Amino acid sequence: MEKFIELFAEQFDEMDVARLNPETRFRELEEWSSLVALLVITMVDEEYGVVLPPEEMRKAQTIQELFDLVQSKL
Repeated sequence: MEKFIELFAEQFDEMDVARLNPETRFRELEEWSSLVALLVITMVDEEYGVVLPPEEMRKAQTIQELFDLVQSKL
């Protein structure tokens, strides 16, 4: 999970990883955008070999839920 949060934080221009934890509601971050969403989808594909359909990603509200979704597809 720690590595996932680090990779997640890297998708933002400037994000202090210390601001993020499994309970972070990432859509509520002011830096969140559709571009960041695409970057996260790409990161998951490259790092984990998992394709996240956008409609499934939309269901995740927290970083933990997103991580669990990725894990369920491994």
